[in-house]
Amino acid sequence: MEEIKIKLDEIIKSRKLTSKELAKRINITEANLSILKTGKAKGIRFSTLLNICRELNCQPGDILKYIRRRDDEP
Repeated sequence: MEEIKIKLDEIIKSRKLTSKELAKRINITEANLSILKTGKAKGIRFSTLLNICRELNCQPGDILKYIRRRDDEP
């Protein structure tokens, strides 16, 4: 099974920000930010990703992690 793990919440906390503050800075709703943080989003606009990276001073790879598991792996 493959998946993309979202590490946004960890980075927000490490920057000592609240989700509410980040949502305001990048001009999206707290509800939409929550959907991104929980990995329930079907996609993300590059403009949103750019704004997140700018505000958190990070790279997309700091936020998104690709995980590949084979059927025979635990």
